[in-house]
Amino acid sequence: MTTSSIATYANAPDPASGLDIRPVTGTIGAEVRGVTLSGDLGAGTIAAIKAALVRHKVLFFRAQHSLDDAAHEAFAAHFGDPVAHPTVPVAPGSRYLLELDSKEGYAASSWHTDVTFTEAYPAASILRAITIPEAGGDTVWANCVTAYDTLPEALRPFVNGLRAVHSNDYDYAALLASTANRVASDAQADARRLFQKDVFASTIYETEHPVVRVHPVSGERALLLGHFVKRIAGLGAADSARIFAILQEHITRPENVVRWRWQPGDVAFWDNQATQHRAVADFGLQRRTLRRATIAGAVPVGIDGSRSQTLRKERPLRTQAA
Repeated sequence: MTTSSIATYANAPDPASGLDIRPVTGTIGAEVRGVTLSGDLGAGTIAAIKAALVRHKVLFFRAQHSLDDAAHEAFAAHFGDPVAHPTVPVAPGSRYLLELDSKEGYAASSWHTDVTFTEAYPAASILRAITIPEAGGDTVWANCVTAYDTLPEALRPFVNGLRAVHSNDYDYAALLASTANRVASDAQADARRLFQKDVFASTIYETEHPVVRVHPVSGERALLLGHFVKRIAGLGAADSARIFAILQEHITRPENVVRWRWQPGDVAFWDNQATQHRAVADFGLQRRTLRRATIAGAVPVGIDGSRSQTLRKERPLRTQAA
């Protein structure tokens, strides 16, 4: 790649990086070659990966077959404090990892940023592919910084002042099931939905975030939305839905998205403060298993300096069957 070409698109690699970086699209995502991930990487490599993550928003590492659960957690610890999911139990044999196992034939096929129903949601996520379908099961990411940067100038002052309430208080598993190619009986599907909601919403959170957050490292402005948004603060349901749809569709337009075709052993590392992502549920009943580490994040700050705040955190009441 020539020096002149590096300056012609937003997702170009930094010539001073020291890493072998191959951008996947012109706006988001880059493959990093020649690095074997572990808990023993040198400080220079760690610093270069941190810088590349802020620049490209999501990094891909092929064929990291030596990365087991312990090494996955040790690698994550280079970038901050690994944290478990706030409601879902950790994967067996791990300390912090979340297992995403689609053995029932569905996946989280809805655009979201991880765990935004909490106040200080994760700064980054590191996803490792274990079992991958023969066809299908890709993941897509959207760049929330370029989404903000490309908003119409007349719309920005309005969006800059918005805040949104995010919550896990909805039928999360029904959302998953609605995207699936299901062959199970209605009774089996209903049982899965009940189990998943009891786990995922075992503690109910509601958190108010700025719709535009300032990135704590780069200072870039990013749209903060996704499927955990329950409403736009201060607006009724109909107006909230219209505004959410306009902004969410802007974030996920094709020019702003990268799609990754998984292979076993691949690792994706994304900046959860600047992206949304979605698993594509097009793989029927093929097995798809991945494990994810997350890094603790800071409380978001809006353009006006206001911080996110927790509105609700409580265990739901359980209704006894008659």
